[in-house]
Amino acid sequence: MKVHVDLCLIPVGVGVSVGDYIAECQNVLREAGLEYQLHAYGTNIEGEWDQVMAAIKRCHERVHAMGAPRISSSVKLGTRTDREQTLQDKIDSVESKLDQ
Repeated sequence: MKVHVDLCLIPVGVGVSVGDYIAECQNVLREAGLEYQLHAYGTNIEGEWDQVMAAIKRCHERVHAMGAPRISSSVKLGTRTDREQTLQDKIDSVESKLDQ
């Protein structure tokens, strides 16, 4: 089953700058071969359910390995079975309605 996920991973106990930790999670997603889009407060991810969930787990493992004693993550996800739709399709649909 395909899934779209909005992941916000927050390392806790590492200071105020978390960019290195977020970059490592982006590396995990790239290595997993998933489609993803970084945004200011998280990352949108699309792919097969099991692959996406495994990558989120690896993000946690890698960020912990970097020294983060705690991680707080929020995950919003959506699935649909009526048709195929990419993250870009969803964006394009809204943008096509702007300034009408």
